Amino acid sequence: MASAIGCCSLKVTHQGGMPKWRSPRAAVVPNFHLPMRSYEVKNRTSVDDVKSLRLITAIKTPYLPDGRFDLEAYDTLVNMQIEDGVEGVIVGGTTGEGQLMSWDEHIMLIGHTVNCFGGSIKVIGNTGSNSTREAIHATEQGFAVGMHAALHINPYYGKTSLEGLVSHFDSVLSMGPTIIYNVPSRTGQDIPPRVVHTLAQRPNLAGIKECVGNDRVKQYTSHGLVVWSGNDDQCHDSRWDYGATGVISVTSNLVPGLMRELMFGGKNPSLNSKLTHLIEWLFQEPNPISLNTALAQLGVVRPVFRLPYVPLPLAKRVEFVNIVKDLGRENFVGDKNVQVLDDNDFILIGRY
Repeated sequence: MASAIGCCSLKVTHQGGMPKWRSPRAAVVPNFHLPMRSYEVKNRTSVDDVKSLRLITAIKTPYLPDGRFDLEAYDTLVNMQIEDGVEGVIVGGTTGEGQLMSWDEHIMLIGHTVNCFGGSIKVIGNTGSNSTREAIHATEQGFAVGMHAALHINPYYGKTSLEGLVSHFDSVLSMGPTIIYNVPSRTGQDIPPRVVHTLAQRPNLAGIKECVGNDRVKQYTSHGLVVWSGNDDQCHDSRWDYGATGVISVTSNLVPGLMRELMFGGKNPSLNSKLTHLIEWLFQEPNPISLNTALAQLGVVRPVFRLPYVPLPLAKRVEFVNIVKDLGRENFVGDKNVQVLDDNDFILIGRY
């Protein structure tokens, strides 16, 4: 019998002398994450660097009229965040409509953000999924294109056991700095403290984006865990009364300077109260409906919506114009006059 090395075909000679070809041998690949073998990529940003961030914006993804990403508008929006002191962005989160992206779009946008802004701001890619396989693959790719940290949600719809939650997060925590995102109103399942305390033993856990409320925030911070408030209406008290490091914010898309003051300037109930009307307006419908409408009214993005999101009705758009006037146009992103916009100005796209 003639032997073969590696992937060469194996030739066998039978007693009758007639040769027979067998399929090439497949290479045996050990079970490690191939894209993550570079020490430089895995450790470009330390977990402590992520833990120190106080203001992170869940950045909006703008669209062109044909539904593709409007990267020019996106870059302008990110630049405005940087100029007003935002320290990190979540790319392709719920606010950025990662749920409406293909994974190719998702990873491209993470890589684009790192390439253009990675030296000025921390780029946190939302590479979570309800499928562990998808979460592993997307997180490998995200770190391979240079993201500084990953955001991971617990599996939604097809919920799992508490042991399954730990195994799911363990599958991605080895790859790099990770923020776990707990938002039961969207996933249908709370990540309970005993799961979080188990995961806190993993060196790559940067912290928790917590949406359950400030009592839960205090429960974690009193044990030394880093927490970002996931609720803009509670983030001031979370930061100054309950020990949160900061906020992962939707509102900072619109008023990044004011949100920075809220997170960095000390306890400020007056400013917090001043922002209440805007925050309530932003969350009257499921996020990011109101934010998308507001940014279009400010002229920062085109009035293009990927379905199933649709703009707020006319009366709510008029209300936003009044909110901008009350807070001061200078506090909002962009430099165009705020407009009500007509219903016919909006483009709704189902195929993109």
